[in-house]
Amino acid sequence: MNAIIEGTGKTPGNAPVTEPLSVIGYWRCMIGIVWREGLRFLHQRGRFVAALVRPLVWLFIFAAGFRSVLGVSIIEPYETYVLYEVYITPGLIGMIQLFNGMQSSLAMVYDREMGTMRSLLVSPFPRWFLLGSKLVAGVSVSLVQVYVFLAIAWFWEIEPPLLGYLTVLPALVLSGLMLGSLGLLLSSVIRQLENFAGVMNFVIFPMFFLSSALYPLWRMRESSPLLYDICNWNPFTYAVEVIRFALYVQVNWTALLVTVGCTITFMSLAIFAYNPSKGLIARRGGPGGGS
Repeated sequence: MNAIIEGTGKTPGNAPVTEPLSVIGYWRCMIGIVWREGLRFLHQRGRFVAALVRPLVWLFIFAAGFRSVLGVSIIEPYETYVLYEVYITPGLIGMIQLFNGMQSSLAMVYDREMGTMRSLLVSPFPRWFLLGSKLVAGVSVSLVQVYVFLAIAWFWEIEPPLLGYLTVLPALVLSGLMLGSLGLLLSSVIRQLENFAGVMNFVIFPMFFLSSALYPLWRMRESSPLLYDICNWNPFTYAVEVIRFALYVQVNWTALLVTVGCTITFMSLAIFAYNPSKGLIARRGGPGGGS
């Protein structure tokens, strides 16, 4: 018989064949990865609480203290003067997605070495598909966290237009994909779980503070032109602006195009880094890369 052994790409005589996996096989694989990430999120309740505590501390405590000092004048997309906590809400949403992307990269390091992703990386499925499925799983988790945060913020009088809760969804998906792609790229160079602390110090915090998440860029320009230029080169700035405008049913086309471009760039670099023959995983002798 010349029937193909399912999932191996070989005949019973070990002769390689080129018949691709079925669409159902791809679908089941992606759903399995997303489902597993969802179960992990449900079982790790501390992760959910921590994801909400960070932005809520900024919203309830820091924003209240800085309200009189850092009032925000009329800038797009706002049509009037806004309180400081209203301004920083999109930035805090970005914070949730940024930390979630880094948490996903941490989980990727563990899964790549000891978990299910190690087996998947040597499976017949292409790595771009596996990384994309992992990315979709991480974004799905971050969406739940963001909407819970917005529900809590509503009781703090953070009330964007009702339509904004819907129009912000595509922006959240796009920004989540960009930050998740960055996390995947970083996971290709992180060798040990202990190195994640270094990522926190040298990637997450500079990206967050050197952006428009906490203060308008015109204020940064008045204080330091150099820091203003750094903020303008920070991809996280554009992700925050995409969210900010979408939350108020508007589009910032410059921020949108930059975010899309960064997403494509980060994802392409992550796919290359996980390439078993050319990328960083291959040079380190990772799964599928040889020793």
